[in-house]
Amino acid sequence: MPRHMSEQEALAYIDTAPGWATLSTIGPDGYPHSIPIGWFRVHEKIYMGCIDRTQKVKNIERNEKIAVCIESGTTMKDIKGILLRGNASIIRAPEDRLAVSILAAKSRGVEEKDLPKEASDKGAYIELSDFKITSWDYSN
Repeated sequence: MPRHMSEQEALAYIDTAPGWATLSTIGPDGYPHSIPIGWFRVHEKIYMGCIDRTQKVKNIERNEKIAVCIESGTTMKDIKGILLRGNASIIRAPEDRLAVSILAAKSRGVEEKDLPKEASDKGAYIELSDFKITSWDYSN
């Protein structure tokens, strides 16, 4: 039986988990649309960068409910992960995208002099806040 992580453990796991997350949105046909995506966390918000007008963005515009799964491990003895569920929003305004791009760069340790000066023309960010956390940890 897996152990559930505390909220602090789950948030620390979000910050340190390797690899990609799986973002699930609801497609126009009512079925889940799940894709790999990069992420980072700032305070109580999760950000995922993407190209604007892709299927995931269109799905969120139609139905803001999303799920994000982050998992690591290779056997039942070391699998751990989290499922985040909540309502997403799309960040499109150039000044807002630049602000999030700077947050992303800072989270990766980019020096102040090398921070982005402008946001890409085709990009957008998905923002998840006020999410519920479900966790599992088979490693203990």
